[in-house]
Amino acid sequence: MELGKIIAKNLSDLRNARHLTLGQLSKLSGISKAMLSEIEKGDSNPTINTIWKIAHGLDVPYTKLIDDVEKEAALIRKPQNPMQIGETEAYRLYCYYKSTPFRNFELFYIELDPHSSNMSIGHTDKAQEYVYVIKGELILRTEGADYTLQEGDSLVFDSSLDHIYINRQDTMLTCIVINYYPK
Repeated sequence: MELGKIIAKNLSDLRNARHLTLGQLSKLSGISKAMLSEIEKGDSNPTINTIWKIAHGLDVPYTKLIDDVEKEAALIRKPQNPMQIGETEAYRLYCYYKSTPFRNFELFYIELDPHSSNMSIGHTDKAQEYVYVIKGELILRTEGADYTLQEGDSLVFDSSLDHIYINRQDTMLTCIVINYYPK
């Protein structure tokens, strides 16, 4: 199923399960009522930060909005994963594993073009983000500090706070990110 349609169905299901109007969800998420309506109809392809804002407003993990029905065992190949983009196409994200009732984490493969950055709004309360750099150099900026990670380095931090991925190098940065949601 197309990602926009999956998001539309999940948004509608989550909003209705909480007995929220579009107006109420708009206030909780900071996304306009018109934009929420477009997303819920499947007429919009929301950016990563838009999905994060909605997930935060609904107090659910990011992947609750992009989840499709998951089989017990599934082989996931990159070309099968829908690419999601940040505010610009310089930041691309591929979701390999989604949060489920039995899995309280998400696993993403991320690409960040040379000399670019991507700002990510804070995730749900108590969320932790684990980053592993595959190729390149990552500067990860949080409210508390800047961290420079080289190939093979890893960092865990409080991802309930806004953070920025920065690539100042001449080569594309690739990394694995796990978003963990303590129960």
